[in-house]
Amino acid sequence: MSQVIPEKPLRVVVWSTGTIGRHAIAGVDAHPDLELVGVWVSNPAKDGKDAGELAELGHELGIPATTDRDALIALAPDAIVHTAMADDRVFECIEDLIGFVEAGINVTSSGPVLLQWPDGILPPEFIDRIEQACRRGGASLHVNGIDPGFANDVLPLVMTSLSQRIDEVRVMEVCDYSTYYQPVVMGEMFGFGKPMDELGMLWHPGILTMAWGSVVRQIAAALDVTLDEPLTEEVDRRPAARDTASVSGDIAAGTLGAVRFQVIGKVDGVPRVVLEHVTRTDASEHDDWERPPAGTDGCYRVRITGEPMMQVDFVHSGEHGDHNVSGMITTAQRIVNALPAVVAAEPGIVRAVDLPLVTGRGLVTGTPGQAGR
Repeated sequence: MSQVIPEKPLRVVVWSTGTIGRHAIAGVDAHPDLELVGVWVSNPAKDGKDAGELAELGHELGIPATTDRDALIALAPDAIVHTAMADDRVFECIEDLIGFVEAGINVTSSGPVLLQWPDGILPPEFIDRIEQACRRGGASLHVNGIDPGFANDVLPLVMTSLSQRIDEVRVMEVCDYSTYYQPVVMGEMFGFGKPMDELGMLWHPGILTMAWGSVVRQIAAALDVTLDEPLTEEVDRRPAARDTASVSGDIAAGTLGAVRFQVIGKVDGVPRVVLEHVTRTDASEHDDWERPPAGTDGCYRVRITGEPMMQVDFVHSGEHGDHNVSGMITTAQRIVNALPAVVAAEPGIVRAVDLPLVTGRGLVTGTPGQAGR
């Protein structure tokens, strides 16, 4: 199916202006098929500030941010690009999304990531509640980004179209997180910089499956594979060998400094679909783990074992920053550029495998550093 082009620009609200939201504002402003009509902020200090200022665009957009949720819903936008923090408030966030679609507003969101493929993670009755809300409002909901998202759904599944036989699909993130500014994720969820006997939220049984099981299940479903239950979780946590600087809080020697984890989908006990993350805060450590390509500080790696053997390293970096900056940009742009297709979709949860081709249509420019309009 070809990409969707709306007859007139879609009216869009961006929900939050944090590490992803500010890039979403820039993305909506640059897209020829989208019109920014509102911006929500949680911080009263940002209330009334121009969206262009909050997105650090260097110019105003004439759209003041607001903390007034009801006022934005009353605008009856075609869509909301939702980028608010969801990792530490999963079910509260889902309630927000249900409210949007019930109001007839289509949503693309960067989280909660389990909604990328909720089947087998959320109870069927909870999924049905979301679907019913979408049908009542005549709206669609799509959760995606870069990981979970494009790097481990569209990219590996497109690669499998070249396969004659597939023994294993392994999707990986191999990154240095020392420049990743997200203190809650780094400190509370991973536990970086905390004593080794103090478990971050992610390392409690079942949490990894809730967070990244959607990746494994979506790939398996697309390949018509029935997995053993439950999925298998493996975690290797290691202390920092030396004091290490990090933008989210420095890491003292002896505290958690690196982790490798896997969420493994098996068939008859044999791994067939695997999600693996190698997360360092000191790029020089742990040579026994996967490394990104030379000269880079991070990559997404897809390795398909079978006939033929295939591997792709997807490397990105910001024009004026590292891979953690561009990780926020790619997450924002995936859900911004998917908006026309999501709005055109039938009401309900829209999964990556449901979407037609999504491209950067209208974003090519003859002036380096200036996209779109």
